[in-house]
Amino acid sequence: MTESPKFETSKAVAVIARLARIDPSSDTLRHLSEGLLGVAVEAAAGYARDAISPATQVNYRRDWIAFAAWCEERQVDAGDLPVDPVVVAGYLASLAKTHGTSALRGRVAAIGYHHRRRGFAFATTHPVIRETLSGIGRAHGKPVRPAAALTSVEVKRLIETCTEDLRGMRDRALLLVGFAGAFRRSELVGIDFHHLRFETDAVVIHLPRSKADQEGKGVDVTLPRMRVATTGAASETCPVRALEAWLRKAKIRRGPVFRAITAHGHLEASLTPRGVHTILRHRATLAKLTVHASERLSPHGLRAGLITEAYLAGAPDEQVAAHTRHGDLGTMRGYRRRARITSDNPARLVDL
Repeated sequence: MTESPKFETSKAVAVIARLARIDPSSDTLRHLSEGLLGVAVEAAAGYARDAISPATQVNYRRDWIAFAAWCEERQVDAGDLPVDPVVVAGYLASLAKTHGTSALRGRVAAIGYHHRRRGFAFATTHPVIRETLSGIGRAHGKPVRPAAALTSVEVKRLIETCTEDLRGMRDRALLLVGFAGAFRRSELVGIDFHHLRFETDAVVIHLPRSKADQEGKGVDVTLPRMRVATTGAASETCPVRALEAWLRKAKIRRGPVFRAITAHGHLEASLTPRGVHTILRHRATLAKLTVHASERLSPHGLRAGLITEAYLAGAPDEQVAAHTRHGDLGTMRGYRRRARITSDNPARLVDL
């Protein structure tokens, strides 16, 4: 008779406690950890861990370390779980003048995640936490600055600063592909050469996973080849043409498409989302492109600009959402309202 695989008891208990949210000292856990069931539960824990993206896990770990250090300075043991919500409220109050509401909510989420990973229940919506956040918002809240929509007018100004060297060709392709495909930063830096399929009139870019596709079903984004309306010639601002030129110049045939470049002009690993932001700021400085103080310059502006311009051109919700991978049409309404402020403004009807 074949003996059942044995899953290490201490590890099994921790895994099952995390999944089931029950007392880690329970005898039931030790019983469940035996044999094949323990192996299956270990696999389940792996899938449960992957429910949160690696980037979010990194952020949660960083935020927990900051919270634990704050507790240690005040002679509180953050390792004694569950942490009292009053302690968390005090922590939030200490950050009230330096952190925005969204950042504070992120800290609370990290604390909750740390508890869940160790099998402890923690109410991130506990009244003392919720009311502290609400009070901080009233006392120190600042208006949220949306990303400035960068339409084709602004994008053309940005790429005019891009020369024919390696860095310039990368930046031109990055900005044009980012705009035409309404890509998020994480999607842009995640594009691999084998995700590309060049066709006669377009390039199809496969996204194995994105923010709205956490289950990893994947989606294809098609970028058409642009042509000048009057002559039919290839447009200098064509994202497909810019992408092809960058790949040829950089001799990329495998691996990440958009990469960091050293000061000496050598290709490195894939760009980071922060790197995309740095490139945009650099090009905006060269183009002397500024945005209103009520808005912020962000790579998300490329996505917002494509959506806004599509609405201004009369595109229906379904057409825009299909291209931008929005699962909820309600999210699109803000962009649509923004576009209509210009296109449907009654001041256009007067005789001026």
